[in-house]
Amino acid sequence: MTTSPAVTPAAPAPATTRFAGLLPTDDLLRRLSLFTLLNAFGRGLFFPVSVLYFTRVIGLSATSVGLGLTVAGLFGIAAGVPAGRASDLWGRRPVLGVLWVGCGAALAAYTVIGSYAAFLVTAIAYAALCQGSMGVRNALYADVLPAGARVEGRAHLRMVTNVGMGVGGVFGALALQVDSRAGYTVLILVDAVMFMASAALVLRLPESTGRSSTVAAPAGSRWRAVRDLPFLAVTFLNAVLALQYSLLEVGLPLWIAQHTEAPRWSAALIMVLNCVLVALFQVRATRGVEDLPGAVRAMRRAGLLLALSCAVFAATAGLSPWWALGVLVVGAVVQVLAEVLSAAGGWTVGYGLADSRAQGVYQGVFNSGQAAATMAAPALVTATAIRHGATGWVILAALFVVAGLGVGPAVRWARRDGEWRGE
Repeated sequence: MTTSPAVTPAAPAPATTRFAGLLPTDDLLRRLSLFTLLNAFGRGLFFPVSVLYFTRVIGLSATSVGLGLTVAGLFGIAAGVPAGRASDLWGRRPVLGVLWVGCGAALAAYTVIGSYAAFLVTAIAYAALCQGSMGVRNALYADVLPAGARVEGRAHLRMVTNVGMGVGGVFGALALQVDSRAGYTVLILVDAVMFMASAALVLRLPESTGRSSTVAAPAGSRWRAVRDLPFLAVTFLNAVLALQYSLLEVGLPLWIAQHTEAPRWSAALIMVLNCVLVALFQVRATRGVEDLPGAVRAMRRAGLLLALSCAVFAATAGLSPWWALGVLVVGAVVQVLAEVLSAAGGWTVGYGLADSRAQGVYQGVFNSGQAAATMAAPALVTATAIRHGATGWVILAALFVVAGLGVGPAVRWARRDGEWRGE
């Protein structure tokens, strides 16, 4: 792990301590918010219709689609580090723009494929390009947001993301109701256009925006993130906390359907509630989480809150429908508190423990850890809570507690390692 001194950007960094609605008054923040909104809206369109498009329109089996998306996910995880390295070499703006253009092209290709081989190739390309772009985007934020307000800026952009995905999801739901090839195709092409528009906005940022550090990293440190054991430990613990996202998206709907008497629409209600509460509280949750000690406290609390939410969800088994719904809502609120704290803490440690001269590679590694958790989580949640009920929930709760409590020692190890190297 390296913690080299931050390099002053070529252009003055904008103030990010105050935000006004989705599009702030500051020009740079407004541009960041705008392409974030477009990108999130497009993903909100595509997410709910993708699997049904592959199965009902293209005619693939659900099993083959699942296998193909898993393989694509592996390529996505692997893409994070080389994409980050490319952005360290050639700049965030051009690399991110190219990646997003590629994402749009891959999405458009979905509308003309007619075989499993074509689906697999397109899914791999889309996953690799999109997953690679996430680390580069995060490195761009590290370059343009001043360190003292970086976490608050990320929180604002996450709020914008939730709003965009929520609105996009509404249109996706309408397409599901229509259930026609034309409707699905239009949504996929609109998402492709959103990627292209986002790329255009990134490329129109000022020339000095999103450049990697002007201090070159020594040759031996350019890939250090992939062998930086303290940073990898923090990445792993953050990834364990990130299991909560699939717990909400995959585990809870299955739990509601198979183990509770709650109304089947409860899962949709919980997702809407999550989006609303994250949008309301994410910026507030960053207060006191601007430095590493604050991030450690936030992630420790997040682990404990996630364990509590697991206990609450487990308690819904055997309750009457409306009592079960009420308890689910309580558990969802507890989970949201954990989510906003873990997100804020994760941003701080991800940036604070990275070498500013190789921010792209470090963010690629950190984001790949979350991607790996997202891919592994459905199987883990199914094998624990869904298969073993209360005992499985206890296992998940223990994982969250251990991860939350482990962040502190891991961060201290990372900081000592950086001091020992004199960086």
